[in-house]
Amino acid sequence: MLLSMSDEEGIGRITLAQVAEQAGVSISTVSKVLNGRQDVAAPTRVRVERLLDAHAYRRTTRSAREAPLIEIVFHELESIWAMELIRGVENVAKAHDAGVVLTESGTRHAPGPEWMEAMLQRRPLGVVLVFSALPDEVKKQLRARSIPFVIVDPAGDPDPDVPSVGSANWSGGLAATRHLIECGHRRIGIVTGPEDMLCSLARLDGFRSAMAMAGIEVDPELVLFGDFHVEGGYDRAAQMLDLPERPTAIFAGSDLQALGVLEAARVRGIHVPDDLSVVGYDDVPIARWASPALTTVHQPLRQMAEEAAQMLMRLRAQEPVSTRLELATSLVVRKSTAPPPPGPSGHRPRKENGAGGS
Repeated sequence: MLLSMSDEEGIGRITLAQVAEQAGVSISTVSKVLNGRQDVAAPTRVRVERLLDAHAYRRTTRSAREAPLIEIVFHELESIWAMELIRGVENVAKAHDAGVVLTESGTRHAPGPEWMEAMLQRRPLGVVLVFSALPDEVKKQLRARSIPFVIVDPAGDPDPDVPSVGSANWSGGLAATRHLIECGHRRIGIVTGPEDMLCSLARLDGFRSAMAMAGIEVDPELVLFGDFHVEGGYDRAAQMLDLPERPTAIFAGSDLQALGVLEAARVRGIHVPDDLSVVGYDDVPIARWASPALTTVHQPLRQMAEEAAQMLMRLRAQEPVSTRLELATSLVVRKSTAPPPPGPSGHRPRKENGAGGS
């Protein structure tokens, strides 16, 4: 097997034996490192990887075992928007006579270390990763083995050297809040996502910008970080709705959190949208079937995944791709928003028997 290496001194091609000699290891050890095997001592692996990296190693031929698969990697498959991303990748895979393999690994920030060895054994055509960023070691190993990768990024802002597809989170937060302000709301709460995710902060910044432009002061008690899940939306909304002066509108940083807000309102006898307006984020299919149908910010998840998979195929063909592609978001107005109720605080009397629904 030949390896292609180049450096400032003009090294052209080098054999596995020459790599092994320079690293002071056997040929089989170099092969194990190349194939992601874990039965190599850490110092040895680092030494070989550094050598390959220093020579800008790229595999010159595709492995005969390469599978006609595009791999998509999530930190969790439970999220409802995962299905939208999977469908987007599948659309492109079918067009290229390829299948799709799903992997759950790591945290929301990066895949787990066990993923690399299993992925290298599968030899996919490329990898779509639903993470905020990738460790340098992962990037180096993927590039060294000529496995193209793209981040689909509803969550953050990846490193500039990583091809990625995202959406306009700040604009989405701005549009959601402006809609509530235009409806007449002034006491507006927000349940954004986790505090360590840039998309959460971007949506919050859009919220704050809309409030500032309208000359409305933001009440710190009405700004809470959630977890993008129903339970998180319910718990944070409960905190707001139990305040002596509750909000007349809540912007939830995901549709799942918005469902939690609807339930927190329902059990308190607070009617949506008569007593409380609610806006979600994502526009997943369940949003239109909520009761009432959810006003939300459409995040083009399926299109984001399609663009990422198409990027992979262009990278495989050694065609130029954009480092960062950001797709527009848009507001979808349904039935969960309305002008605030009359009264000095914009509140109707609270029902004590828990009756009523959203």
